[in-house]
Amino acid sequence: MYARLTYINILPEHRENLKRIFNEEIIPVVKKQKGNIGIWLLEPTDDSDEYISLTEWMSAAEAENYDSSGTYRTLVDKVKTMYKSKPVLRTYNVADSKLVVSL
Repeated sequence: MYARLTYINILPEHRENLKRIFNEEIIPVVKKQKGNIGIWLLEPTDDSDEYISLTEWMSAAEAENYDSSGTYRTLVDKVKTMYKSKPVLRTYNVADSKLVVSL
């Protein structure tokens, strides 16, 4: 598996609009992309921190196809007027591990 994290520093007055656009416009598009496993918007607990868009992919190749198709750029541009600074994309291989859930 492969993960892409986009760190987005948003102007405070745009937080609610960012969440609306993410949920209504970005999630539906990303979920349709071949190889996408999931997408989340991580909201900071400290208002001075960044939001993080997290997407998971079956493979690096499928994530790169999503990026090279121009879809990623189009979606990031939906919120570009809300930035304090340009978003930063970081990519990761998901290390082999087992999820253990205890109740």
